[in-house]
Amino acid sequence: MSEVTLGRYIFERLRQLLVQTVFGLPGDFNLSLLDKIYEVDGLRWAGNANELNAAYAADGYSRVKGLACLITTFGVGELSALNGIGGAFAEHVGLVHIVGVPSISSQAKQLLLHHTLGNGDFTVFHRMSNNISQTTAFISDIKSAPKEIDRCIREAYIFQRPVYIGLPANLVDINVPAMLLSTPIDLSLRENDPEAQQEVIDNILQLVSEASNPIILVDACTSRHNCNSEVEALVNKTQFPVLTTPMGKSGFNESHPRFAGVYVGTMSHVEVKNLVDGADLILAVGALLSDFNTGSFSYSYKTKNVVEFHADCIKIKQGTYPGVQMKEVLNVLLDNVDSAIKHYSPVTIPSPTLLTNSVTNSEVLSALLTQEWLWSKVSSWFKEGDIIITETGTSAFGIVQTKFPNNTIGISQVLWGSVGFTVGATLGAVMAAEEIDPNKRVILFVGDGSLQLTVQEISTMVKWETRPYLFVLNNDGYTIDRLIHGMSATYNDIQPWNNLALLPLFNAKYYDAIQVSTTDELEKLFSDEDFAINSKIRMIEVMLPRMDAPINLIKQMEFISKMNTDT
Repeated sequence: MSEVTLGRYIFERLRQLLVQTVFGLPGDFNLSLLDKIYEVDGLRWAGNANELNAAYAADGYSRVKGLACLITTFGVGELSALNGIGGAFAEHVGLVHIVGVPSISSQAKQLLLHHTLGNGDFTVFHRMSNNISQTTAFISDIKSAPKEIDRCIREAYIFQRPVYIGLPANLVDINVPAMLLSTPIDLSLRENDPEAQQEVIDNILQLVSEASNPIILVDACTSRHNCNSEVEALVNKTQFPVLTTPMGKSGFNESHPRFAGVYVGTMSHVEVKNLVDGADLILAVGALLSDFNTGSFSYSYKTKNVVEFHADCIKIKQGTYPGVQMKEVLNVLLDNVDSAIKHYSPVTIPSPTLLTNSVTNSEVLSALLTQEWLWSKVSSWFKEGDIIITETGTSAFGIVQTKFPNNTIGISQVLWGSVGFTVGATLGAVMAAEEIDPNKRVILFVGDGSLQLTVQEISTMVKWETRPYLFVLNNDGYTIDRLIHGMSATYNDIQPWNNLALLPLFNAKYYDAIQVSTTDELEKLFSDEDFAINSKIRMIEVMLPRMDAPINLIKQMEFISKMNTDT
């Protein structure tokens, strides 16, 4: 084969990077492109319910496999996906957004086509995507098209951000040299400037050599930019205590002897807060210091000796070194840190403080479920390799108080916080998980209100016979919003659904639909050996009191309520 179509070229490139599922919806400007998916071995078209859900699914898939692809049509399709693209940009998730656009001749003639604004401007939607894309390409020349495609895919992977490719319908079937595919896309990071990096290393080593109580704080971008192994090696070598943030949860092995817990500012467990308050050096890796990730900005570092490791810069105290990437710095630091830690005596790590239930054995049969009970019990049911997805709301806050087994992937959109994100993300995650290991469990915790925004994507899960666990926390509406404002306001109410009828509604063949409302029922479920095996899709509706919430969520919402009313 001396030539391939440009459409096939794109999918062959993505397949080389282990992308096996493509998300999106068909539209008349991308139909010829979609034909090419079926020409590539090992590639499948998911076929989503709508573009927003497809963007969420691509996000979830990428968080498991490192890269994803989303295809929409011009205008109406791409705009529907932009909320999901914005979340991927904010939270450092690499995905390739391919938009089928009108032919070059139609653009040149400024035809009054459907899906346009009626003003002859065919680049307006491309411009809308610019600010939430790492880079963009609006293809117009077949000769440069392969190089532009490679550039965009590389940047999506390297920078872990969305990229935008506008592909005219008439170029999809034009051939390009197949030999271009034999040269892999260069995914290597550029080398740091040697002088800047040496100055960074010297300054860090000086701080380490002077510190008696250093800690390592792991945040979300540690995982996003593939620095987990470097951080673990640094902990093993230095024996410094290590903590994660809520967004960083699952970024470090919580069974490691030097793991000290999750730090959420003033909302942390007292032992964790004391450890951080007593630190005289903080090595913060991959920080995304948003309000929900910091306990409403309640970090109270008592030391100014803070080093922030980022994908595109290093910050040391008040100084910033732009362009110095953390992965290379961490590796060089590992090679040189021994002499700087000779004085260090490892401190005692506080025992992890997990929720404990307050219901006695004699009360267990009649006790109604609470958030406290759920999050105290679920840790024992989790197992190594799980993918655990928690929706914005009570779930995202409750999960912080659990313990993850090793090799867990935690997915929670703490920064962007788009309600309903997790249902689409679960589809993407479960399709990615099946490609890695069919026995890998994908577990969703979503509120009854959040479910109603994106419930259609359960249909796609059923279509592909995926086998996730869908825990629906039914607390009769938007509890998180009630805690902020409007405790009894009707705008925080939802129409109650018969949630257990959803799987048969979507024509599932093999499924479980279970409702639990007492502690005894949940105990039996978590001790059931068959239930622990992901042999079918399962929906578990967990009935909870309307205003019941994890204690740290209650505290966080008090902060937000105050912030919203401050003048």
